[in-house]
Amino acid sequence: MAQIHPSAVIAETAQIGDSCVIGPFCLVGPDVVLGARVTLKSHVVVDGDTHIGDDTAVFPFAVIGEIPQDLKFGGEKSRLRIGARNRIREHVTMNTGTTNGGGETRIGDDGLFMAGCHIAHDAQIGNRVIVVNSSAIAGHCILEDDVIVGGLSGVHQFVRIGKGAIIGAVTMVTKDVVPHGLVQGPRGALDGLNLVGLKRKGVSRADITALRAAFQMLKDGDGTFQDRALRLGEESDSPFVQDMVAFILGDTDRNFLTPG
Repeated sequence: MAQIHPSAVIAETAQIGDSCVIGPFCLVGPDVVLGARVTLKSHVVVDGDTHIGDDTAVFPFAVIGEIPQDLKFGGEKSRLRIGARNRIREHVTMNTGTTNGGGETRIGDDGLFMAGCHIAHDAQIGNRVIVVNSSAIAGHCILEDDVIVGGLSGVHQFVRIGKGAIIGAVTMVTKDVVPHGLVQGPRGALDGLNLVGLKRKGVSRADITALRAAFQMLKDGDGTFQDRALRLGEESDSPFVQDMVAFILGDTDRNFLTPG
């Protein structure tokens, strides 16, 4: 049985999972689906065609599943899908998608979205992503697994950030970031690799060494950035380097942050 505070407003057609806890003054819209053991602490708004996965906790004054902040949005049907075991802290906003962006904003599992951060329409957020206080992820961005975005940072629309990358605090990211990259500065520059994150994940010394060599080749090698990536794909058998190569050679609407 769900525990629902008497001051909460729950639409009749909303689907509330087993053992959910819905605190005082929450609002749950008619197309919302809450998985098992979801907690809405208090004063939470969940609206739109929004599904929230099992064991996710949403903290006070978060607004989840409202319409996109896009002037082209005309009221068309769109979705927000949030995975399991996420922690969505105070004043976080997450919007549904748009027709031009595929119609769906998607959040993976086990994420931490700290107070005041924003996830815009059609963003695709991977697993174990951390977005720190007051950071904004613009529309159509892709954040792969294990990305960390530091506080007060902004990620420009259509930017891709590869798995394991870290964005320092107070950074504006306007170009794609390679997997495991380290970006920092008022206009983000690719300053190295997220070595601390790689070590914490238990990545082998051989793979870390291969990534460092790959980064150096991307920085100092001959030819264009794409040429260097192609050579890396031919010369390295490290799966981490191959992930980086695949990311660089993948489809994108943005340029890349390149090593300084």
